[in-house]
Amino acid sequence: MPHDIDDRADALNEAYRHHSAHAVLERALSDSQVGKLAMVSSFGAESVALLHMVSKIDRATPVLFLDTHMLFAETLTYQMEVAEQLRLRDVRILHPDRAEVMDRDNEGLLHLSDPDGCCALRKTEPLQRALAGFDGWITGRKQYQGGARVQLKFFEADGDHLKVNPLAHWTSSDVQDYMVENRLPRHPLVAQGYPSIGCAPCTTKVAPGEDPRAGRWRNRQKSECGIHFVNGKPVRVSA
Repeated sequence: MPHDIDDRADALNEAYRHHSAHAVLERALSDSQVGKLAMVSSFGAESVALLHMVSKIDRATPVLFLDTHMLFAETLTYQMEVAEQLRLRDVRILHPDRAEVMDRDNEGLLHLSDPDGCCALRKTEPLQRALAGFDGWITGRKQYQGGARVQLKFFEADGDHLKVNPLAHWTSSDVQDYMVENRLPRHPLVAQGYPSIGCAPCTTKVAPGEDPRAGRWRNRQKSECGIHFVNGKPVRVSA
């Protein structure tokens, strides 16, 4: 078995390159080369598709949800409803460190002057702490989302962790069809013009014809929160 994380990712991509999303996820959760996995979910606009897939394979899979304390109230309600409906057994709510928040963002305005610093405080650092006990994590990222995601593969190296992207090759239509076929609940903000949903202060509505992620950090040179890495570096700036 390859020991280097990049070699492992390459070997797994070769082994699973002709597999479906469901098959990749199912085998990843049981493959010794992958190791112990957690799913990281925002419970956002499209998250329910992969959450449903995980629930059908193993409801006990740990699901990590980052409550930044700046999310829309609708997201918090949706998270609880989806977890209950899918009967997910191990949803872990992650919070930013209280002392760090008081020290670095006691007025809750850091996102205005330093959005990268705010994401680091409220997302990246809590997630890194939570992932310490896992060999890798599952994401819902897809190539069609653009930017740094266009070359996305099923498996990739992420520092000391292996990242699994079962839906890498799905289109937006694939996601929507899956949600309809399985009668999955939709995030209430989607109908209000939010096709991509993050923290409330940094998410705006998207006009018809705009890129679905255009409402994230609008008018800033930023397209990712920083929890995803490429070549060991956090991806935050638009490619």
